[in-house]
Amino acid sequence: MTWNTLIVVACIFLNLNASLTSLDSIRSNFKKVVEDKDLCKKMIDKLSENYVNLPIRQAYLGGYQTIWANHTFSPISKLKTFKTGKKNIELAIEKAPSNAEIRFIRLSIQKNTPAFLGYQTNIKEDSDFIKKNKHQITSMTLLKDIEAILNR
Repeated sequence: MTWNTLIVVACIFLNLNASLTSLDSIRSNFKKVVEDKDLCKKMIDKLSENYVNLPIRQAYLGGYQTIWANHTFSPISKLKTFKTGKKNIELAIEKAPSNAEIRFIRLSIQKNTPAFLGYQTNIKEDSDFIKKNKHQITSMTLLKDIEAILNR
């Protein structure tokens, strides 16, 4: 292989890898993974490799991990993955407490979490915060998702 061919192949590979972990892709797949086990696993794997301590990516990783609990069979695995996801969401909020999108991720998870797991304590706080800070959000798709979760 020539250097030019090698560079082209590397660029294609990097572009494909980046497309799975672009923020738009991460956002759009967030709703889909509730029904798509394979996509959920793929997103967790990609974000685990590539979140690089960015709070928004860590929050999405946590969101995907909590959703993954729905796709596992063993109650022990369900609880373990849920707790890991919850921890990642909370760490992301500690790193970026004024990020409305991260608050949206936590809110969407908490609104869909069974009460017995005890992870519904920030619903009002996050709802109020998001309503006051929606102006931070530039993605129209994300704004629609936020409106949907706030109106549920």
